[in-house]
Amino acid sequence: MTDEDAILIGEGVVLDSGAAPLPLRILSGVIDLVSVYALLLVGMSALERVTGGLNDAWIRSVLIVWTVTCLVLVPMTVETLTRGRSLGRWAAGLRIVRDDGGPVSVRHAAARALLGVLEIYATAGMLAMTVSAFGARGKRIGDYVAGTYAMRTRGAKRALPRLAMPIGLAGWARTADITRLPDGLALTARMFLARAPGMHAPSRVRVGTRLSEQFAAHVAPLPPAGTHPEAFVAAVLVERRDREQAVEEARMARAVRDGDALRRLPFGIPDAD
Repeated sequence: MTDEDAILIGEGVVLDSGAAPLPLRILSGVIDLVSVYALLLVGMSALERVTGGLNDAWIRSVLIVWTVTCLVLVPMTVETLTRGRSLGRWAAGLRIVRDDGGPVSVRHAAARALLGVLEIYATAGMLAMTVSAFGARGKRIGDYVAGTYAMRTRGAKRALPRLAMPIGLAGWARTADITRLPDGLALTARMFLARAPGMHAPSRVRVGTRLSEQFAAHVAPLPPAGTHPEAFVAAVLVERRDREQAVEEARMARAVRDGDALRRLPFGIPDAD
């Protein structure tokens, strides 16, 4: 574990962010590259037979659409639906996550897929490997733009348990104004809560108190007097997670409604079946 793959918190405690080493990223990238090229070539071969009667302009248009689908839309869709997985990452035991450790959304997957055309497919992965070799957490350009990195899910430490809202803080959390937490602070707090039960008691108290003081700068109003620092930190992380999930679900529902509206015939025109 390098310094770039770790987070140093109070009392000199080092937390592993779980960032994937470069060899595993290369392995997963090669598998994905081969699978995408195979899909691209098989689809082009089939399309050439199907579009044999069309003129050259139509054939080129169809092939361009298929190429964009394979290089951008397919990786973006797979990564979104599997929450950061792909065939190569499944084989290598990796997953793409946000810088704060949360699951990626379609926005993150789209940024990675679009930039992947340049740094993976256009350069056979050389640009991505070069940037990853010298970047923090083995990130490529798409990761820097999207705010993501590759996390080990196999052969790494056990998955972090899902946080639950502390008893008695749900009402306060729902009405609290929570500004955006720095990614490093959010990830440090998440790792701390997972490791807290096994920490030395005095260190646990000091680190929890320090994190709660940092969280206080991003929350208003503060929780009720007497709230335990760890409960305060956990409540903020849970409420933040739930709000982001609600926003993403609303966005997806709106996209479905917009899609239905686009496919629906104009008002007053009957649908001929």
